[in-house]
Amino acid sequence: MTRLSIHITGAVQGVGYRYFVVRKARERNVTGWVKNRPNGTVDIEAVGERPQLEEFLRMVRIGPAAAHTAGVDARWYEDGPEYDDFDVQF
Repeated sequence: MTRLSIHITGAVQGVGYRYFVVRKARERNVTGWVKNRPNGTVDIEAVGERPQLEEFLRMVRIGPAAAHTAGVDARWYEDGPEYDDFDVQF
């Protein structure tokens, strides 16, 4: 499995961004988590097959209608932990 770590900046808190990410991950059989950070950014760790992760990354770059992503830092890894689902971390 491939792991994708993503750091999102912009207007991505208080706009349903995390729940959008969960929905898009589950639609693509991607596991992992999404979490708001105290500085207003969002971190995502996603594990799955490369084609599904690439499509997932395209979706989180856009985000839900109320969000505005200003920056997306994506890092790819060839290994990753196993997760049972995709969840919001608090």
